[in-house]
Amino acid sequence: MEADIASIEQPATIRCPDACDLAGRLFLPPQDQPPELALVLHGATGVPRDYYARFAAWLAGHRRAAVLIYDYRDCGHSARGPVRRARADMGDWAVTDQGAALDWLADRYPDLPLEVMGHSLGGMGLPFHEKGSRVRRLTTVATGPSHWTRHPRNFITKAAAFWFVLGPVTTLVLGYMPGWALGQGADLPARAFWQWRRWCTTRGFYRTDWGRTLPQPDLSRMKGEVRLIAIEDDEMIPPPVVRDHAAFFPAATVTHHVVPVEAAGVRAIGHLRVFSERCKAAWPLLAQG
Repeated sequence: MEADIASIEQPATIRCPDACDLAGRLFLPPQDQPPELALVLHGATGVPRDYYARFAAWLAGHRRAAVLIYDYRDCGHSARGPVRRARADMGDWAVTDQGAALDWLADRYPDLPLEVMGHSLGGMGLPFHEKGSRVRRLTTVATGPSHWTRHPRNFITKAAAFWFVLGPVTTLVLGYMPGWALGQGADLPARAFWQWRRWCTTRGFYRTDWGRTLPQPDLSRMKGEVRLIAIEDDEMIPPPVVRDHAAFFPAATVTHHVVPVEAAGVRAIGHLRVFSERCKAAWPLLAQG
């Protein structure tokens, strides 16, 4: 891998249409290199924005990009109080918050090419976003229409225990989904857990909420390039499920890619680790320009 290129960081406050503010971080190339690209990185469920900071800083320097990361409402630096009182759900994050972050970056850099990178949930919202038609490339990482029966055989028992026992019981008792139950340390509002559970235990995934708790998306909006990236050993969203995500972009040029574990120089990557610095050797596979 090439040597790191120093980037510049600025704070960003993203105002959503419902007046909710999201706390963001904007990474820019060195001062003598004006950005040639604007890219927003939407995070995964329950993953704090700062987890993506080192990757965003690296991307800003290596692709001469303005890279925006942020926390969803009621999470991390965008939290407005105790998670037990939070009312956010998955739709708020995928539709409203992701759309507001895309709008903020597009309005700030109206003359630059616009790209989106989404990790897991972060790759699902573009068909709902008005400025989706301006996006020239969407890169999704470990994103797909999951169902609890579509994991590798050795993981199905764990998934069933989480969705039908551990998740519901802990959420009912505590009033929120504790991060330790997810294995990633970030607590989730109860509404987000129950909606997420419905998607992952229903055939059709989040299509069941279109025109109901979610607006009707425009699947023809994205006409650019869509790169669907799977992680070889991801048991939560395995490569065949990632491939199924292509159905949500019928007007786009879709390509499929799998990140092999050996490319990261580690023994295992899984669903969440590919953006961590220990997997840095694999970052060029995510960020091909």
